[in-house]
Amino acid sequence: MTELKESLAAPAAVAGPPSDPPPNTVSGATRARSLVKHALLIAASVVMIYPLLWLLVSSFRPTEVIFRTPGLWLNNLVIENYTEGWFALAQPFGHYIVNSAIVVIGAVAGNLFACSLAAYAFARLQFRFKTLWFSIMLVTVMLPIHVVLVPQYILFNNLGWVNTFIPLILPKFLATDAFFIFLMVQFIRGIPKELDEAARIDGCGHWRIFSRVLIPLMGPALATTAIFTFIWTWSDFFTPLIYLTDPNSYTVPVALKSFLDATSGSNWGAMFAMSIITLIPLFLVFLFGQKFLVKGIATTGGK
Repeated sequence: MTELKESLAAPAAVAGPPSDPPPNTVSGATRARSLVKHALLIAASVVMIYPLLWLLVSSFRPTEVIFRTPGLWLNNLVIENYTEGWFALAQPFGHYIVNSAIVVIGAVAGNLFACSLAAYAFARLQFRFKTLWFSIMLVTVMLPIHVVLVPQYILFNNLGWVNTFIPLILPKFLATDAFFIFLMVQFIRGIPKELDEAARIDGCGHWRIFSRVLIPLMGPALATTAIFTFIWTWSDFFTPLIYLTDPNSYTVPVALKSFLDATSGSNWGAMFAMSIITLIPLFLVFLFGQKFLVKGIATTGGK
């Protein structure tokens, strides 16, 4: 009886918090998840980069063994593919690289100039049917190029501009790339309007506000436009194929197509070698411009 009273009088033991798992267990599980995640990312990267690696290795193989060797092991190093490919066409391949550079520089300059002006108008000016025109501009993003190809070709042919670089460059100066206009409009809307008002008090008009106030602040959006325009124009095959018929006016993608012949043997080794050379500018532009690209997209998508 006495023991029962003492047991009832004794305070109940308070259960403490559950003990944490040992540090070694936590770190081991985290390390295992990290290893699995990195292994999956590495495997996905290998799958995506394998075609490029195969292209690089195949550019050093003889043409007759390229499609008989799907692996990346190189038995015979054939450097002649590069020298043969450089002089295989009517002009040295550097001639076609210069042609593409002329078109790319004109396209980049046109998009930066025209799209930024159109974006300033939509973001800062007030005019009739502004919302309607902006909606029509956005609808053109979904308009396939094949819809306007025939009218454009007839127009440029009547003007005598077919087989020149004008049809490839002039539309860029007319703000035909609605995607870049929308990109810059979103960026300008994130810039405080108080800066415009302060410049207007100092006597600035629209042009000085645009060139002195907004352009210096639009660096990320302009860089994004320039990088995308460079990549898309340098890699464009369809438009130069339509407007350029003289082999001396070919751009790089059309010149690469000249290595293939449906009636005789195709020089795959030389074409792969020149493909590697033409990928170098794209790789360098993306390598040095990726930080501007990421910043430009990050600062425009959330506004």
